[in-house]
Amino acid sequence: MDIFEINGPVRLSGSIDVAGSKNAALPIMAAALLAPGESVIPTAPDLVDIRSMETLLESLGAKITRDETGLHLNTTVIDNPVGDYEIVRKMRAGICILGPLLARCGKVKISMPGGCAIGDRPIDIHLRGVKALGANIHLESGYIVAEAPAGGLVGTQIFLGGPFGSTVLGTDNVMMAATLAKGTTVIESAACEPEVADLANCLNAMGAKISGIGSPRLVIEGVKELKPITYPVIGDRIEAGTFMVAAAITKSRLTINNCNLDHMLAVTDRFRQIGVQVEKTATGCEVSMDSFIHPADITTQPYPGFPTDLQAQFMALLALGEGNSVITEKIYPDRFMHVAELNRMAANLRKEGPSVIIAGVDKLIAAPVMASDLRASAALVLAGMAAEGKTTVQRVYHIDRGYHRIEERLNAVGAKIQRKNI
Repeated sequence: MDIFEINGPVRLSGSIDVAGSKNAALPIMAAALLAPGESVIPTAPDLVDIRSMETLLESLGAKITRDETGLHLNTTVIDNPVGDYEIVRKMRAGICILGPLLARCGKVKISMPGGCAIGDRPIDIHLRGVKALGANIHLESGYIVAEAPAGGLVGTQIFLGGPFGSTVLGTDNVMMAATLAKGTTVIESAACEPEVADLANCLNAMGAKISGIGSPRLVIEGVKELKPITYPVIGDRIEAGTFMVAAAITKSRLTINNCNLDHMLAVTDRFRQIGVQVEKTATGCEVSMDSFIHPADITTQPYPGFPTDLQAQFMALLALGEGNSVITEKIYPDRFMHVAELNRMAANLRKEGPSVIIAGVDKLIAAPVMASDLRASAALVLAGMAAEGKTTVQRVYHIDRGYHRIEERLNAVGAKIQRKNI
């Protein structure tokens, strides 16, 4: 098992490139199932979750290769529409094959999905959506079995709102299924995240007819077929936000490339309240921090609100703030497993229901800590770069799911992180 040993505190300088978005690439890989032939994603990141999706698609019958031109997905033959438990349990995005396989094959059997341990994430809205399109659904030994009616899926009006707002992967699933349904589908309370918009733009490039992209009301005119294409995914706004926090927590200056600030308005607003300078550049942004960290109140919300996937990283930053801050989690109320680990590093955090009260401290002190999920592991790496001494982060396989060789990229701008196998 790999661990990180992080020596701090450090100062960073230079530029760092943001990879293609994991959360955009995964559903776009699933969308390739809708169009027999070879699709290419030139900017697909090389991550554990991406490789898990490759394995899943190959188990369905697809042929997957990667070279200098990108990720190649040949979906000419799809003869086993089954999402096996041993593959799907490793990542939440495995559920994305539900809609495409239902539309293409007329039947799909898929295990309940896995992913990070960040609280309950039911898929009832996904099932409600495809059921509205005419699918018959039942459960069978831990698997979801969905079958399209004899005449195929039929467009309809669908409301996808849930108790914590709209559902990103649920919107993806229903949108993909609806592209090949007969008639018109209207999705109300659709997720508006840039990654959903990227999928919709990709589907349109494949020949779909989707309007309202980026809004909570999507209108999909069903078509008879889609064609494979080459499509570069957007930059990863969560990775960009993580690197921005890296600059802030170490009181450094970094140039971050392939970063679209238009996708991060809530994030940049909080950065500026905290005292972090964010300046837009031609290819991304420049982030600098040379004063004390101001306190802030942050509430995670569906896009365009503050993203839940940056909550842990901002908690590490505010732990070094002057005064008291509050972070309230409205998406996954149980997503606070990093609180205890940051407290091991001398942070002063107190969980109160769906909120964490943060009393800023003068410094963090290195300690052995354990990553519990993808974004929590990023927060611990950030804290380790700012802490005094050597921090050991265990279970870094979590961070490998969403950040490609993050230690090498941070070391290139001044970090001191060693990956060791124990």
